Amino acid sequence: MGLIEISSNKSFWRGVDYYEHNKVLSWGKSEDGNYYGCVQGSHREKYEVSIDVEHPRKSKCTCPFATDRQVVCKHMLALYFTAEPKVLEEYLEMLDRLEREQEEEEERLSMQHEQELMRKAKQMSKSDLVEELVLAWLRIEEMEKNKYYY
Repeated sequence: MGLIEISSNKSFWRGVDYYEHNKVLSWGKSEDGNYYGCVQGSHREKYEVSIDVEHPRKSKCTCPFATDRQVVCKHMLALYFTAEPKVLEEYLEMLDRLEREQEEEEERLSMQHEQELMRKAKQMSKSDLVEELVLAWLRIEEMEKNKYYY
Protein backbone atom coordinates (compact mmCIF):
# COMPACT_ATOMS: atom_id res chain seq x y z
CA MET A 1 0.00 0.00 0.00
CA GLY A 2 1.10 3.50 -0.75
CA LEU A 3 1.18 6.70 1.24
CA ILE A 4 -2.32 7.77 0.16
CA GLU A 5 -3.93 4.43 0.96
CA ILE A 6 -2.63 4.34 4.53
CA SER A 7 -3.46 7.96 5.32
CA SER A 8 -6.63 9.03 7.03
CA ASN A 9 -9.28 10.85 5.02
CA LYS A 10 -8.65 14.02 7.02
CA SER A 11 -4.88 13.89 6.51
CA PHE A 12 -5.37 13.25 2.79
CA TRP A 13 -7.59 16.30 2.22
CA ARG A 14 -5.47 18.53 4.46
CA GLY A 15 -2.41 17.36 2.50
CA VAL A 16 -4.16 18.32 -0.73
CA ASP A 17 -4.93 21.74 0.76
CA TYR A 18 -1.31 22.24 1.85
CA TYR A 19 -0.10 21.20 -1.61
CA GLU A 20 -2.52 23.57 -3.34
CA HIS A 21 -1.45 26.42 -1.04
CA ASN A 22 2.28 25.80 -1.67
CA LYS A 23 3.14 24.94 1.93
CA VAL A 24 6.13 22.86 0.80
CA LEU A 25 9.03 25.27 1.25
CA SER A 26 11.76 23.04 -0.14
CA TRP A 27 12.16 19.45 -1.24
CA GLY A 28 14.47 17.00 -2.91
CA LYS A 29 14.79 13.41 -4.00
CA SER A 30 17.46 11.13 -2.59
CA GLU A 31 19.42 8.59 -4.64
CA ASP A 32 17.23 5.76 -3.33
CA GLY A 33 14.11 7.46 -4.74
CA ASN A 34 12.76 8.79 -1.45
CA TYR A 35 11.76 12.39 -0.80
CA TYR A 36 12.73 14.88 1.87
CA GLY A 37 11.74 18.44 2.48
CA CYS A 38 10.51 21.23 4.69
CA VAL A 39 6.78 21.97 4.99
CA GLN A 40 5.20 24.99 6.61
CA GLY A 41 2.61 24.19 9.27
CA SER A 42 -0.66 25.93 10.01
CA HIS A 43 0.97 28.39 12.44
CA ARG A 44 4.03 29.11 10.28
CA GLU A 45 6.17 26.49 12.02
CA LYS A 46 8.45 24.44 9.76
CA TYR A 47 8.47 20.65 9.80
CA GLU A 48 11.12 18.36 8.40
CA VAL A 49 9.62 15.55 6.38
CA SER A 50 11.05 12.40 4.83
CA ILE A 51 9.03 10.00 2.72
CA ASP A 52 9.99 6.39 2.22
CA VAL A 53 8.23 5.55 -1.04
CA GLU A 54 8.78 1.77 -0.75
CA HIS A 55 7.83 1.60 2.95
CA PRO A 56 5.40 4.49 3.60
CA ARG A 57 5.01 3.65 7.31
CA LYS A 58 8.70 4.47 7.73
CA SER A 59 8.07 8.03 6.55
CA LYS A 60 8.77 10.70 9.16
CA CYS A 61 7.66 14.21 10.05
CA THR A 62 8.65 16.39 12.97
CA CYS A 63 5.08 17.62 13.51
CA PRO A 64 3.35 16.72 16.81
CA PHE A 65 0.90 14.40 15.04
CA ALA A 66 3.53 12.19 13.42
CA THR A 67 6.50 12.39 15.79
CA ASP A 68 7.32 8.90 17.14
CA ARG A 69 4.29 7.39 15.37
CA GLN A 70 3.86 5.37 12.20
CA VAL A 71 1.16 7.58 10.71
CA VAL A 72 0.86 9.64 7.56
CA CYS A 73 0.33 13.33 8.22
CA LYS A 74 -0.77 16.20 5.99
CA HIS A 75 2.83 17.45 5.71
CA MET A 76 3.99 14.13 4.27
CA LEU A 77 1.17 14.16 1.75
CA ALA A 78 1.81 17.77 0.75
CA LEU A 79 5.45 16.91 0.08
CA TYR A 80 4.48 13.76 -1.83
CA PHE A 81 2.00 15.64 -4.02
CA THR A 82 4.57 18.35 -4.70
CA ALA A 83 7.10 15.74 -5.78
CA GLU A 84 4.54 13.57 -7.62
CA PRO A 85 1.64 15.80 -8.78
CA LYS A 86 0.57 13.20 -11.35
CA VAL A 87 -0.13 10.73 -8.52
CA LEU A 88 -2.59 13.18 -6.94
CA GLU A 89 -4.19 13.97 -10.29
CA GLU A 90 -4.71 10.27 -11.07
CA TYR A 91 -6.04 9.55 -7.58
CA LEU A 92 -8.55 12.42 -7.75
CA GLU A 93 -9.64 11.23 -11.21
CA MET A 94 -10.18 7.76 -9.76
CA LEU A 95 -12.26 9.20 -6.90
CA ASP A 96 -14.38 11.15 -9.40
CA ARG A 97 -14.88 8.04 -11.52
CA LEU A 98 -15.89 5.97 -8.47
CA GLU A 99 -18.31 8.68 -7.35
CA ARG A 100 -19.91 8.81 -10.81
CA GLU A 101 -20.19 5.02 -10.89
CA GLN A 102 -21.80 5.00 -7.44
CA GLU A 103 -24.29 7.69 -8.48
CA GLU A 104 -25.13 5.74 -11.64
CA GLU A 105 -25.65 2.56 -9.62
CA GLU A 106 -27.89 4.37 -7.12
CA GLU A 107 -29.93 5.80 -10.00
CA ARG A 108 -30.23 2.35 -11.59
CA LEU A 109 -31.37 0.80 -8.30
CA SER A 110 -33.84 3.63 -7.74
CA MET A 111 -35.36 3.13 -11.19
CA GLN A 112 -35.49 -0.62 -10.64
CA HIS A 113 -37.27 -0.10 -7.31
CA GLU A 114 -39.75 2.29 -8.91
CA GLN A 115 -40.52 -0.28 -11.63
CA GLU A 116 -41.04 -3.00 -9.02
CA LEU A 117 -43.46 -0.77 -7.08
CA MET A 118 -45.33 0.05 -10.29
CA ARG A 119 -45.69 -3.67 -11.13
CA LYS A 120 -46.93 -4.38 -7.60
CA ALA A 121 -49.41 -1.48 -7.74
CA LYS A 122 -50.81 -2.65 -11.09
CA GLN A 123 -51.55 -6.05 -9.57
CA MET A 124 -53.51 -4.59 -6.64
CA SER A 125 -57.23 -3.94 -6.49
CA LYS A 126 -58.54 -0.37 -6.34
CA SER A 127 -59.56 -0.72 -2.66
CA ASP A 128 -56.09 -2.12 -1.74
CA LEU A 129 -54.44 0.79 -3.58
CA VAL A 130 -56.61 3.33 -1.73
CA GLU A 131 -55.72 1.69 1.60
CA GLU A 132 -51.98 1.72 0.79
CA LEU A 133 -52.21 5.36 -0.29
CA VAL A 134 -53.91 6.44 2.94
CA LEU A 135 -51.33 4.53 5.03
CA ALA A 136 -48.50 6.19 3.06
CA TRP A 137 -50.02 9.63 3.68
CA LEU A 138 -50.27 8.89 7.39
CA ARG A 139 -46.62 7.79 7.51
CA ILE A 140 -45.57 10.97 5.70
CA GLU A 141 -47.56 13.12 8.13
CA GLU A 142 -45.97 11.30 11.08
CA MET A 143 -42.47 11.82 9.63
CA GLU A 144 -43.20 15.51 9.03
CA LYS A 145 -44.44 15.89 12.59
CA ASN A 146 -41.37 14.14 14.05
CA LYS A 147 -38.67 15.68 11.85
CA TYR A 148 -38.18 18.55 14.27
CA TYR A 149 -37.25 16.20 17.11
CA TYR A 150 -34.10 14.77 15.53
